Amino acid sequence: MALPVAEWRGRAARLWAALDPALRERLAAASLHDAVRLGCDLLRTEEEAALAQLCHRAATDKKPEAASWYREQGNREFKRGRYQAALRLYSKVCLEDIARAESHGYPDRLLPKVLLRKAECLLCLGRLQDAQDILRVLESKIALDGVMTTHLTRLKKLSQLKVKLGEKERCPEPAQEARGGIQGEPEIWEENSRISGASSSLGLGFDAERGRHLVASQDIVPGQSLVKEEAFVSVLCPGESLPLQDGDTAWDTGATNADLYCHRCLRQLLASVPCQGCSYAKYCSQDCADMAWQQYHRTECSLGALLLTLGVFCHVALRTVLLAGFAEVSRLVAWSHRGDKSLQNPEASCKPLSEAADAGAGSRGVPGCDSSGRYQSSYQALFHLLPHTEQHSPEHKFLCTLSVVAVCKQLQAAGLEAAVLSQESPQQQPKPKTCESTSDGLSPELKTVAEAMLRHVLQLQCNAQAITVMQELGPGDGAVVDKKPVRLATAFFPVLSLLNHSCCPNTSVSFSGTAATVRASQPISSGQEVLHCYGPHWCRMRVAERQQLLSQYFFECRCPACLEELESGVKSVVSIRNSFCCPKCQAQMQGEEDILCCSNEACATSTSRDHLSGRLQDLQQQIKKALSLLRVGKADQAIKMLLKCQMDAGTFLSPEHLLMGEMEDHLAQVYATLGKWQEAARHLKKSIEIVEMHHGPSSVETGHELFKLAQILFNGFAVSEALSTIQRAEGILSVHFGPQNAQIQELQEMKACLSELPRNILQRT
Repeated sequence: MALPVAEWRGRAARLWAALDPALRERLAAASLHDAVRLGCDLLRTEEEAALAQLCHRAATDKKPEAASWYREQGNREFKRGRYQAALRLYSKVCLEDIARAESHGYPDRLLPKVLLRKAECLLCLGRLQDAQDILRVLESKIALDGVMTTHLTRLKKLSQLKVKLGEKERCPEPAQEARGGIQGEPEIWEENSRISGASSSLGLGFDAERGRHLVASQDIVPGQSLVKEEAFVSVLCPGESLPLQDGDTAWDTGATNADLYCHRCLRQLLASVPCQGCSYAKYCSQDCADMAWQQYHRTECSLGALLLTLGVFCHVALRTVLLAGFAEVSRLVAWSHRGDKSLQNPEASCKPLSEAADAGAGSRGVPGCDSSGRYQSSYQALFHLLPHTEQHSPEHKFLCTLSVVAVCKQLQAAGLEAAVLSQESPQQQPKPKTCESTSDGLSPELKTVAEAMLRHVLQLQCNAQAITVMQELGPGDGAVVDKKPVRLATAFFPVLSLLNHSCCPNTSVSFSGTAATVRASQPISSGQEVLHCYGPHWCRMRVAERQQLLSQYFFECRCPACLEELESGVKSVVSIRNSFCCPKCQAQMQGEEDILCCSNEACATSTSRDHLSGRLQDLQQQIKKALSLLRVGKADQAIKMLLKCQMDAGTFLSPEHLLMGEMEDHLAQVYATLGKWQEAARHLKKSIEIVEMHHGPSSVETGHELFKLAQILFNGFAVSEALSTIQRAEGILSVHFGPQNAQIQELQEMKACLSELPRNILQRT
C-alpha cells in the first residue's frame, strides 16, 4: 500500500475540510518549507492519538508464543501433504529468532525438528539446493542430541538419493554446446563515462517538452543491456496475504512478501534472520541484518507499526533521508531555499554533457549532475527528480505533510533525533545531544528532515519504480509451474527515472534483488529516444484508459500508439479483440452508447452493454470457482466447470477475447495436473495464439506462455517439439531478461537433457 490506511486518509480529509478557507489557500500555495511549518501546528494531539490507535492494528512487537503456534500449524499442513503452505508457515517461525526467544519459554529442543521439516518440504517441492542449505544451517548452528541425529542421518540419505535421482532425470548441469547461441557468450558491457550504470551507447539529453531523457548514441540491437543500476533505496511491500489454511485462527496464517523475502536485499528467505527488536523485519543472513541495522533499521525498528500504517511511500521517504545522511540532506534542502531556480529551470543547473551534445541537446546542462557534469545514481540526482509540487491536489499535499510530520514527531518522542542527525547508533550515545525545540514541538533539524521527506513522498508518485518478481501461482507442487509478476518493493532509481514513458516502449526492465537492468526489446536507431512503459501498455488498454492512468504523472502521452487512436478515431486492437459478439450470429457487437447492435445488418440484434457486462462478471466468478476446485484436488470437476464456462463464453465473447485465452490456459493447467500432457499442450497452444494476437509474437507474455508449453512437452516426452519450443522461448525471454534469468536456466537444463537422449529415441519422437 503506497498511501496511508483509509482511516488516516479519511481523518486528514475531514481535517482539511474543517480548516478556514484562508488557511486552505495558504496551504495550497505553500512551499515545501512552509507546508512543514504549518503541518507542525495542525497535527494536533487528538490526531496523534488517533494515529497511535490505528498503529495497534499493525503491531510489530515480539510475540514469542506465536513461534510455537506457527510450528504446530506447519506440522499440520506438512501431514496433509501441502508442502508449500507448510514451508511458508515454517518460514513465519523465524528460525533463528526461536533461540533468541528462549528466555520467554520457547522449547529450544524443537528447533531442529522445524528445520528438518522445512528441509523435507523443500525436497518434496524439488528445491534440492535450498534443502541442502537448510541442512547446513542446522549443522552449523544447532548442537543436536542423539535422537535428532538419527533424523538428520535419515534426511541426509534422503537428500543424497533425491540429488542422484535429479541428476539422472533432469541432467541439471547443461552441456556447453547444448546452450549454444548468444546465451552462452559473455555480454560485452562498456559503461558510459557521463552516466553511471548506463551503457556507452546512450546519451543524456534535455529539452523543454521531454525534460531529461536518454537517447541512443549508436544503433542498438534487441537484448542489448542499456542500464544496470542498484536502487538508491528500496522498501519491501508487504503485498497480498497468501492464505495457508482455512478457518479462523488465533494468529495470522497468511504469508506475505514480508515473510518470504529479505527486507534488505530482497532475496527469497530460507532460514530467516529476524530483527532482535521487532517481529516485522527479516533478513536472509546476519550480514544483511547487521548492515540494515547500521544503515537505517536502528531508527526504523521502533517505528514499524507507524510506517506500515502510513504506507510504503512514507517509509521510502524516511529511508531515503537515512541513507543519504543528514549532512547531505541539509545541504540540498538549504540550497533549494536560496532562490536558485535550477530545479524549475534545468538549463541553469550544471555543466553541459558531451554525450548530451552528441544526442542533440546542444550545450545545455542537465539537473542532478555533480560538479564534473557526471549524472550519478546519487542522492543529489534523486533530489533533483521533480516533485511536481504545484500539480498535486492541495488535499493530497496536506495528507502527505501530516504524515511526514507525524513520523518526525515520533522520531523525537522516541529519542531517535540524535541518531538521525549524526548517523550514530543510539547505543553508542548514552547521553545524546539535545536539539533546540520550537513552540510547535519539532527542532529545526527535524523540520529539515520532514521537508526532505515531503519532497520525496511527492516525487514518488511520478518516480517510484516497482521492483517485481515472478511468483508462483497456486500450490507450486506440480510439474508445470505457472508464475506471474508481482510487486515486491518500491524503490528510487535515479538513472532509470531518466527514461520517459511510451505506451509502445522499446525497452524491457527486469530485476535481480535490488538491481534493475534495462534491455532493448526492439532495434533502436542512433538518435532515437529510449523509452519505458510506466504501466499502461497499448496492448492491454484502450487509449482513454491509458490516458486516465497516466494522469497521475502530470503529462499527456503523445506516443505513436496514442496519437494513432486519438487522431484517426480508429478503434484500438484491445477494443476490437476484447469485444462482445452477437448472441445469435456471433458477429461483433458495436456501439459507443448503452445499447450495442450487431454489426451484421441481416441480423440486427441489439442488447444492453450492462447485460453483457453482467454476463462477463458472472463468467469470471465461475472461472474462479473452477480454479478453487483445482486447488483442493478436484481436477475432474474443475474441467467440467471450465468447459461449461468456455461454451457459455462462446455465445457472447469474441473468439480472440483475452478471457478465451485464459480459459484455455486454465484447462491446460488442469490437464497437466492429471498428467494428460497432450491435452494440456493442445489447450495451451490455443492460449498462445490469442496471447500472440494481443501482445505480439516476441512479447514477454508470449515468452512466458512458451515456457509453460516447453514444460508440458518436456514432461510429455514430445522431444522434437519440446526442443523447438524451448529454442523459441529462450530467444524471446533472453531479450527481455538476459541469460541469467531462472526460466532461461531451466529451459537450458531441459534442452541439455533432451539433447543427450539416445538417437533411436530422438528419431521416434
